[in-house]
Parts: sequence; C-alpha cells; structure tokens
Amino acid sequence: MKIDWFTVIAQMVNFIVLVGLLWHFLYKPILRAIDEREKKIAAELADAAAKKAEAAKEQEDFKQKNEKFDQEKKDLMTKAEAEAEAEHQKLLESARTDATALKTKLDEAQKEAQDTLNHQIMQKTRNEVFAITRKALADLASVSLEEQSGNMFIKRLNELSEDEKKKFRDAFQGNKNPVIVRSAFDLPAKQQAEIKDAVNKILSADTPFQYKTAPELISGIELTANGYKLAWSISEYINALEKSLPEIEKPKTEPVVQKA
Repeated sequence: MKIDWFTVIAQMVNFIVLVGLLWHFLYKPILRAIDEREKKIAAELADAAAKKAEAAKEQEDFKQKNEKFDQEKKDLMTKAEAEAEAEHQKLLESARTDATALKTKLDEAQKEAQDTLNHQIMQKTRNEVFAITRKALADLASVSLEEQSGNMFIKRLNELSEDEKKKFRDAFQGNKNPVIVRSAFDLPAKQQAEIKDAVNKILSADTPFQYKTAPELISGIELTANGYKLAWSISEYINALEKSLPEIEKPKTEPVVQKA
C-alpha cells in the first residue's frame, strides 16, 4: 500500500493547527479561569482566616473586658459593703454614745431632783425645828432668865477686845445719833445704867441712849450705833447654828480621776 504523504502531512498540519487553536481558544482560557478561581478561593480563604483571627481577637478582648468588669463590680461591691458596715458601726457607736449621754443626764436630773427634794424637806424640817425652838424659848422666858440675859450682855460689853472696842469707837465717831439698845423685854433701870456706863467707858464720852423692846430677839439684847452691832441672845445662837447648817450639808467634792 502506497502512503499519501501529502495527506498525512496535511492531517498533521491540521492536527497541529487544531491543537494550537484548542490551546489558544479553549485550554488557555480554562487554565486562566482555573488560576483566577484558585486565586479567588485563596483570597477568600485568607479573608476568612483574617476575619476569624479578628473575631477571635474581639472575643478575647470582650472576655478580658468582661473579666475586668466583673472584677471592678466585685471591688465596688466589696467597697460598698465595707463602707456600709463602717457606717453601720458608726451609727451604732453614735447611738450608744447618745444613749449613754441621755442615761447620764437622766441620772443627773433624777439625782438633782432627789437632792432638791431632800434639801427642801431638810429645809422645811429645819425651819420648823427652829420655829418651834424659838417659840418654846419665848414661852419659857421668865424674869430670872431675862435678868440673866441682861447680865450676860453687860459682861460681854465689859469683855470686848481692843479690836472690837476700836470698831465701836470708829463707828460712833462723827455721829451723834443715840446708841440704840433693843431687848426682848423691858430692861430694869439698874441694867440700863450698867449698859450705859460700860458704853461710856468704851467711848470715853457721855452718850445718848434709846431703849426699845423687840420680842423677836428671844431673851436677848442688841446694841447698834451707826452700822456697828453687838448682840447677845438665844436667838443669835439659833441663827448662827441655822447659818452653819448649809455649810455642813454641802456634799464633799470627790476628786476627779483622769483616765489614761
């Protein structure tokens, strides 16, 4: 069999042309499309990985922020509880202090009221005792007692100290008003003369006298001259005792002990 080389060569040329056309118009675009697809898929995968990493980062940030918020919330709650407890203790302490102060004031007020009541009772009792004593002495006064009272007063005049005599003279000096002698009873003439003699001896002068009766003196005699006063009476002893009682009744002040 004879080979037709022209036909063979023509067919080979046609095949090469066909392959070239297929490469240029079919295979090459397909390869380009495949490359572009691969690049697109790789880009999408890279974008997905980036988004995944960003999401993971955002999740981690959110987790850290959430943990920080929880810690801050816990710290605030702890601080609020501590402040509330401190305020509670402060209010309790203030209430205890106020209660103690109120109790102290109530105790002091009660003690003061009791002391006032006791003082009033004592004062009333004392006044009654002294009133009864004065009345009893006034009722018991007799001529002999009155005479003895006059003698005691004259004796007191005669036994005045130099200092008392000077006070008497200083009071009478420059004043010519009469010396007033008050007594719970009418003085006998003899005692009037003795009193006048004793006074004139002290003043070294003849002195005018004025005698008055004062029953409230209770068996006593009182001499006054320009502010100077000399007296002797049972009432004076009672008055002296009455004045001394408040001093006796005063409570002793206890020393204050400073606590360290």
